Amino acid sequence: MLILNKTAGVFFKPSKRKVYEFLRSFNFHPGTLFLHKIVLGIETSCDDTAAAVVDETGNVLGEAIHSQTEVHLKTGGIVPAVAQQLHRDNIQRIVQEALSASRISPSDLSAIATTIKPGLALSLGVGLSFSLQLVGQLKKPFIPIHHMEAHALTIRLTNKVEFPFLVLLISGGHCLLALVQGVSDFLLLGKSLDIAPGDMLDKVARRLSLIKHPECSTMSGGKAIEHLAKQGNRFHFDIKPPLHRAKNCDFSFTGLQQLTNKRIMKKEKEEGIEEGQILSSAADIAATVQHTMACHIVKRTHRAILFCKQRDLLPQNNAVLVASGGVASNFYVRRALEILTNATQCTLLCPPPRLCTDNGIMIAWNGIERLRAGLGILHDIEGIRYEPKCPLGVDISKEVGEAAIKVPQLKIEI
Repeated sequence: MLILNKTAGVFFKPSKRKVYEFLRSFNFHPGTLFLHKIVLGIETSCDDTAAAVVDETGNVLGEAIHSQTEVHLKTGGIVPAVAQQLHRDNIQRIVQEALSASRISPSDLSAIATTIKPGLALSLGVGLSFSLQLVGQLKKPFIPIHHMEAHALTIRLTNKVEFPFLVLLISGGHCLLALVQGVSDFLLLGKSLDIAPGDMLDKVARRLSLIKHPECSTMSGGKAIEHLAKQGNRFHFDIKPPLHRAKNCDFSFTGLQQLTNKRIMKKEKEEGIEEGQILSSAADIAATVQHTMACHIVKRTHRAILFCKQRDLLPQNNAVLVASGGVASNFYVRRALEILTNATQCTLLCPPPRLCTDNGIMIAWNGIERLRAGLGILHDIEGIRYEPKCPLGVDISKEVGEAAIKVPQLKIEI
């Protein structure tokens, strides 16, 4: 029997008959000899249903994804119960498409890897339940995946990167800085104390009613801000970066969102328009918010680099900074991070934009990494649970704060 968190709600469990029929739909000949380990990865932690088949050399043999973006744009944000139902409706098809594209028989898989933490409880439950049914039918090992670990290790699929390296994970649901010392060996240097940067951008875009803007109507909040910011003047408004006096590596974005909301209300009064109408200064506000967010991210990351070098946790020269997650695909943020890595003799590496957002490839690759290292491979799935909230690695953020490292000022001119 599965032991699940109380936050799980209704646990989606496909019938054994459905899974059996699903497996019978594959016409490939079982028992083919594969020299490489092959993992099926399944991702349902938030609002994308994704699956991929990857081998241990890093070849992506097949992938499929169903995005829920259009649905959630209409509701102004992710509704967990809606996301859960969409995962239920699409997971079998997506896994089937990934396996069919790979030309791999399910019986030839080495293992099945699935995101079980952290994320939306209702969404995680769908992926875990479907995966455990597959594991039971196929008698394959199961590899539970930490969503943020998968993001952090994706760079080792696309680039030759050795441990240790520094990783900055910035997305709509997460924001953290960690030192990656091994496949499952992380030192957490700092994290967001409130909301994630992508969430903040979405909320500002919603407050600006950018969905009504003719150029932004089909874009997510973060993409709309980035697009509009190109037309704006970031000097038009002055907003100080959050936590500018705190000498640690933690982040905060709620204050920035609230200050921006006040500016928007002030401009609405000045322009004599009601909430829900497009401000003439919307592009300037977008540019200011994006720049302030980028400066905040850069300063915390700068301190993390200095801390790690002082403690000999990273090499003095040619240390690697990896930036991943949806916000890392923002061009302005990447350019700001390049300015930082040039100033600190580091190398900035980012996965391709399509691998920065949630996908099945990173889950399958994390499964490969764990399979090769012999870490967290389960042959007994009794009692496995999903965890909506779960820290990454060992938290040394207090030690970072106690070091109180002063960061030299950098000019972020883009």
